[in-house]
Amino acid sequence: MKKSSTYNYVLAAFGAAIIAVLAQVSIPLPFSPVPITGQTLAVGLIVTILGTRLGTFSVLIYILLGAVGLPVFSGMSGGFAILVGPTGGYIVGFLVTAVIMGLYLDKFGITIFHAIIANLIGMVVTLAFGTAWLKVAADLSWTAAFMGGVAPFIVVGILKAVLAAWVGVIVRRRLESARLISYSGFQTPAERN
Repeated sequence: MKKSSTYNYVLAAFGAAIIAVLAQVSIPLPFSPVPITGQTLAVGLIVTILGTRLGTFSVLIYILLGAVGLPVFSGMSGGFAILVGPTGGYIVGFLVTAVIMGLYLDKFGITIFHAIIANLIGMVVTLAFGTAWLKVAADLSWTAAFMGGVAPFIVVGILKAVLAAWVGVIVRRRLESARLISYSGFQTPAERN
């Protein structure tokens, strides 16, 4: 085990906590079973800041905490039933989103431009997972699933992607400047010396 393991676990847990907090920012929509939440913003933000490995680990921690019943999902909800319900595909999709976003950023670098592209890709991945799951779980047609699970979220998703990218890159650069993280990974203070 590397010396930095504890530090990395703390960063990943902090990332999961941020996702849980922003998940409570929720706006129900009268025409959709899926609310607008801060979860997608948080996932994009955390992956932009922490990168593929720790960002994905943060998302996994968040999902596992919710699955065992802790009230970390939107509306202070939790439990396995949420994951298999109509909105569960969005939550499960966050894991795939984190991996794809992180791999994109690993390949092209963490600039605001590439972070925006990565976050937009992440939005599409999350909406695709969520809509497919919504169709099956709610027994909807593809048109109804699209109208309830994608259409209401396109504009707000683009805004959240841009915000997550912009704030994420700024925070990451400041953490790098403070030598709390390195560009290639996260290190403890002892490893930096």
